[in-house]
Amino acid sequence: MRHILGFVLLFLLAVPHVQAQQPSFLKADPHWVDSVFATLSDDEKIAQLLMVAVTSDVGRSLVGTDRVSPETVEKLVRDHKVGGVVFFQGGPVPQARVTNRLQSAAKVPLLVAMDAEFGLAMRIDSTVRYPYMLTLGAASQANDLIYRMGKEVAQQARRLGVHINFAPVADVNNNPANPVINFRSFGENKYQVAEKAVAYMRGMQDYGLLTSAKHFPGHGDTGSDSHHELPVISHNRQQLDSVELYPFKELIKNGLSGVMIAHLSIPALDDTPNLPSTLSKRIVTDLLRRELGFEGLVYSDAMNMKGITKYFSDGLADAKGLVAGMDVLEFTEDVPKAIARIKEAIEKGEITPAEIAERCKRVLAAKAWVGLNHYRPVALENLYEDLNPKAAELTNRLLTERALTVLKNDADLLPLRGLDSLKIAVVSIGDGKPTIFQKTAGLYTAVDLFQVSDKAGDPEIDSLEAALRPYDVVLLTLHLSSIRPGVQYGVTAAVNKALERITKAKKTVVTVLGNPYSLAKLTGIDRARAIVLGYQLTPYTEDLSAQLIFGAIPAVGKLPVTVNERFRYGNGIGLEAIGRLKYTVPEEIGIDSDRLNSRIDSMIALALREKATPGGVIQLAKDGKVFYRKAFGSPTYEEKRQVRETDLYDLASVTKITASTTALMGLYDSGMLDLDKGLGDYYRFFRKSNKADMKLRDLLTHKAGLKAFIVFWQNARKEDGTWKKKTFRSEASRAYPIEIVPGKLYLHRKYPARMVKGIKDSPLNATKDYVYSDLSFTLYPKIVKELSGESFEDYLQGNFFRKLGATSLTFNPLRYYRADMIAPTEVDTIFRHTLVHGHVHDETAAMMGGVSGHAGLFGNANDVMKVWQMYLQKGYYGGDRFLKPGTLETFTSYQFPEIGNRRGIGFDKPTFRYTGNAPRYASPSSYGHTGFTGIMTWADPAWGLNYVFLSNRVYPTRASSALGRLNIRTGIMDLVYEELMRKKAGND
Repeated sequence: MRHILGFVLLFLLAVPHVQAQQPSFLKADPHWVDSVFATLSDDEKIAQLLMVAVTSDVGRSLVGTDRVSPETVEKLVRDHKVGGVVFFQGGPVPQARVTNRLQSAAKVPLLVAMDAEFGLAMRIDSTVRYPYMLTLGAASQANDLIYRMGKEVAQQARRLGVHINFAPVADVNNNPANPVINFRSFGENKYQVAEKAVAYMRGMQDYGLLTSAKHFPGHGDTGSDSHHELPVISHNRQQLDSVELYPFKELIKNGLSGVMIAHLSIPALDDTPNLPSTLSKRIVTDLLRRELGFEGLVYSDAMNMKGITKYFSDGLADAKGLVAGMDVLEFTEDVPKAIARIKEAIEKGEITPAEIAERCKRVLAAKAWVGLNHYRPVALENLYEDLNPKAAELTNRLLTERALTVLKNDADLLPLRGLDSLKIAVVSIGDGKPTIFQKTAGLYTAVDLFQVSDKAGDPEIDSLEAALRPYDVVLLTLHLSSIRPGVQYGVTAAVNKALERITKAKKTVVTVLGNPYSLAKLTGIDRARAIVLGYQLTPYTEDLSAQLIFGAIPAVGKLPVTVNERFRYGNGIGLEAIGRLKYTVPEEIGIDSDRLNSRIDSMIALALREKATPGGVIQLAKDGKVFYRKAFGSPTYEEKRQVRETDLYDLASVTKITASTTALMGLYDSGMLDLDKGLGDYYRFFRKSNKADMKLRDLLTHKAGLKAFIVFWQNARKEDGTWKKKTFRSEASRAYPIEIVPGKLYLHRKYPARMVKGIKDSPLNATKDYVYSDLSFTLYPKIVKELSGESFEDYLQGNFFRKLGATSLTFNPLRYYRADMIAPTEVDTIFRHTLVHGHVHDETAAMMGGVSGHAGLFGNANDVMKVWQMYLQKGYYGGDRFLKPGTLETFTSYQFPEIGNRRGIGFDKPTFRYTGNAPRYASPSSYGHTGFTGIMTWADPAWGLNYVFLSNRVYPTRASSALGRLNIRTGIMDLVYEELMRKKAGND
């Protein structure tokens, strides 16, 4: 009976309990495998199972420069024919050179490995760093993106000559105090860990990279670090089967190519005292090979770690590892001793030559699968560029966006709404300079910035607390300096003190840019009105956390671990985006950024070379996603400083459709304005004029018969060139308050009324053909005031600009901005005889006090785009309804196409036959305007495109026509259309 039971037990052990999928590499080029194997001596067959460490940066090595220097390793490759190397510190080009050097010394091409759990940047500089696994664990429904990350890691690794990634981490981190796995795990839920590990593994293997799931049989519930000692896992077998082994089983089912064994003591699996799992036959052979049916490569964890060397040294561990069932011994410290010990084990019968041969052939098959049967050295040309593809930035951004987690949101504070009523401070703790988070927050509205050290004393915190008293909301970001538990995740006493003081006194949104386990160390965080968790400190978490707070992106992340009773696994408040601009990269809309940048840069270079403009700003968005934002040139040809993206420009005639038409749409929307009523109905002064019955629809489409313009400043001058009585004075006074030239020229306070009378009395054109005219737009501020009871500027600011967060849009900007923040326009040699800088360029608008409906508005590109994005979104932006969809449809449509008039109501539109007023590829539904100073805005609903071009082409003189002649403004948007059409053609 005992014999029968023993047979049954052996049978059960021999039959895999997991439906394992054979790794694909095992079938790779068997002819090459056999032919190479036949050339190897017995020692060389053993050496193929040894992998030694190497660094391409000896100066920074943390693992002993004598043993891992390229010179030492080259000797091991040449003399002992080791089978592989694992790289640690260095840079991509040095590593590629060392790889080529070692491969040239090898009898059989080497397998090259790295720990690249979150990308090559885990080990070498100047390469892509993807999110940590714990961050990915928070990313809801992101397995497609994790697969893509795996694909990109594979492509980058293979480009560098790397064949094995010791990843994915399949440990279930169910111990918050785990000092070694922690943020390297996908989380505490075995199903989530398995799903995400499988997605990552498949992405890597599908693109030619061998993987090694680790740390078998599970390193997630340890309180010690196997780099320094031998951790003990005290779980029973049922717990191990149910939790720790689950992700490995799922990976094996999906064709996993490799498994790394951890240095752990696990009495439930093998109760031999002080025996690491790496050296346990029960774990490696009986459990992994027989019970789980794994057929791929089995790697040891690094053989230099104290978890193994504490009890086994001088090559003994290497021999015992192979006896246990290992295929590849990573980081063998002493190759000659290891080979000698392994040969002793063969002589003792602990392992057979046939077993060595089987494992050697498995290694050779892996080499064939990664292409070493047709080895080529790593090409150094364009290596840095190839290892930093633009697609990786998009993957990083999308993964981060899906991971960001809102853990608290009292009274639905997030996303922030009602920007016109909020005074916002953005406080950074732990970074002494303006941060990415702060700069991104400033894209949405006016904010004030504060920085506090994570070592701040009471005086600094007292000062900060006092400075924050006037603010309605404080956005507090914690830039935690460490992700490791041994140093409290970077939470210092100063961080906690500042956090407690600020959250006690103010409506605070706390963004934690650090390890989620840090939440348990942050005192006072429960008093925050809202909490956003970024999981780690990167440019992406900073940027996108700010975008989430302002509602540009949704919140979908879920906490992947339990921190304490307050913050538990699965917590995460979902938030929807509210239609504010999102800032991203061209790849998110399917455009190659290198191509786009190169083409736009070429056109801008032409503009600068031909002196079409000294500089400017371009901003482009598609479907609400800003994918291009760039300043170019200088404010003037004489200045050395570069234009800033935040610089204000004189918008000239773009005032017509970013101010006047906006206000008129608001009045139309509320039923206060009828486009088919006459001018006299809304402006009493015109009731007894020849313009009284001119319909607003005709005026706004430039077909009412008005003259194109009146040169009012010339009408104020006598024939001898002197000013007429009661027009201008050289000093300001109550009678002459309108500043034309600061300190030099002031206009009489009643003269704007005379200008309006001049419009009233002006003759009409003989016919009502299309004639572009400024005159009616000069009058709209008066109409707005009569209908709304507010001044033109107050109406726009209160109903539109401040609510949109478009705080730079203003008339007479020197009231609020320094001159060096505003681009100069023209050196005026005919009227003002000075440089016009910070004052409206248009002479009529200047004589109106800088506020007119046809010109006078200043702003930066980002704020102009907010208005136009509201148009594209049919009147909706930032959670607010500004205009009805039907209003936008009416105003932006052709009004009189039957007579060849291309205009919308206020808006310009493409001509029916291309004449260059609009981009060549603009759809009939598109609309926009240009400005005399060198401005263009254009929106195309058919493509979701929003385009803002700001420049001061009139500097130093308006005589320059190169900007128009070269079609720079329309040409740049046409480049975007071409790139989108190229993408569409490719997809089709």
